Amino acid sequence: MGSALQSTEHFDPTLVGRAHRAVEPLHSQIYFSAEQDQLLTGLGLKRGRQVYFASRAAAMGAVGAGTLTATFYNFSPSLVARHIPLAWTIATPEQVLAARFEAARGSLTRLLGADVAGGPEVAELAGLLREACEVLTPEGRPLYAGHADLEWPSEPVLQMWHAATLLREHRGDGHIAVLLHSGLSGLEALITHTATGRGFTEPAAKASRGWTEEEWGAACAALADRGLLDDAGLTEEGQQLRTHIEVQTDALAADPWLSLGAERTARVVELAKGLARLVVANGAFANSGLAGR
Repeated sequence: MGSALQSTEHFDPTLVGRAHRAVEPLHSQIYFSAEQDQLLTGLGLKRGRQVYFASRAAAMGAVGAGTLTATFYNFSPSLVARHIPLAWTIATPEQVLAARFEAARGSLTRLLGADVAGGPEVAELAGLLREACEVLTPEGRPLYAGHADLEWPSEPVLQMWHAATLLREHRGDGHIAVLLHSGLSGLEALITHTATGRGFTEPAAKASRGWTEEEWGAACAALADRGLLDDAGLTEEGQQLRTHIEVQTDALAADPWLSLGAERTARVVELAKGLARLVVANGAFANSGLAGR
């Protein structure tokens, strides 16, 4: 699996991951927002996983449980099947998408404050991220491709959010390719990521992704057989694999930042980190079950 960064001079490859980590909270706050819950339950959807599945998948249309399980990757198929395709009999993808954009506007305005949400830093970041998205391509990136087919919103705060969504889903699709190449199932990927201490706590991962104790235990045993996990957590080999996965994911997500160049990518990091700190300080992820954000 080739790396676009290997032959690029004068570009710090760590900028790719830094840009992702800075921008991603500006997108993902939507999944924990009161605005999304209110607007999508107002359509009749059930609060929790059904709202999340429908919100994130709607850009792909009224897909079935198999497609959603494949593209989301680390959710239990049985959990997905309880909510999809049932959700599409309650609300159409078009209704969900309209509510989702309205929720994004509302949540970011609340979390940033109206002056910041409508201010010059958001507008500048929106412009940089939109330009970064111009080089993204849809091949092998189904979640990204669905969102890329949507029209760009006109408001800078929603342009920023939509661009963050495109970059996140494009990176996520590439991440799944790397996980497959590394021989990790969705559940094994979840377990090893949780074991790094940089993702969900173990109880939150089990609860939110729908895996039983038996399924979790069997996957842990399989990882132990491969020498990737032991009673203390990730083995040295397991840690090396997770590091390799992140490096390769960055390589597959490098093009938008290479196109901006080091100076403007650093500006993205500066702007996005400042806005993300404000979002977090105002409680965006207070009850998310995430560790180490």
